[in-house]
Amino acid sequence: MKAIILAAGHGSRLLPLTLSTPKCLVQVGGRAILDSQLDAVAAAGFDGAVIVGGYRIDQIAAHLAGRRGDPPTTLVFNPFWSVANSIGSVWAARAHLGAAFALMNGDTLFDAAILQAARAEPAPGVTLVVEPLHEPGLDDMLVEAEGERVIAVGKHLVGHQATDRSLGLILSGGGTAYADALCAVIGEDEGIHAYHHAVVRRVAEGAGVRALRIPAGARWQEIDRPEDIAQWQAS
Repeated sequence: MKAIILAAGHGSRLLPLTLSTPKCLVQVGGRAILDSQLDAVAAAGFDGAVIVGGYRIDQIAAHLAGRRGDPPTTLVFNPFWSVANSIGSVWAARAHLGAAFALMNGDTLFDAAILQAARAEPAPGVTLVVEPLHEPGLDDMLVEAEGERVIAVGKHLVGHQATDRSLGLILSGGGTAYADALCAVIGEDEGIHAYHHAVVRRVAEGAGVRALRIPAGARWQEIDRPEDIAQWQAS
């Protein structure tokens, strides 16, 4: 299984930190977000990582070239990073979607235990890693699940009751369900402006998506704003 890390966006909500630096290279706790992610990926036993870059990709390339140790990395360019939403980065990595993969956002820090638990419970089809929802936060990607079955996913669940929040961590044991749904969603009117969770929603409406809840006490944090950096460093 390989990790696919979506790291193409500008990260405008982290300005001025991203004025001249890609978001994945912003320092959190004295380390680049990308390094923390790759270390967690290596600790979880992944075979490699595919990083999808866009904004200031030359800096990402130089950073990866200077990195030592596991996992092996491949850098893919998303030429649509400034005009498409996150689905454009998934499309740029579509050649890697046929084999087993774990797809994650390039601005999210995880305890390695989260990735280890996800890999320890392999399942056919598509899995969305979630956390039980106690109080919705700003910009949460909400999930309605019945037991281990995902019913709905979205920023706003009209007509649905949110039970969990998504970590943006999507796993596939192989097969074409995810790639087929990607082609369908991005081909719709305004499809390039969809969040990549729209692909998960499409799979949930068809073949089905399993909800996998993170281990109790495991930490994760999406780094969207400067206060998120302070929150992670204080935890």
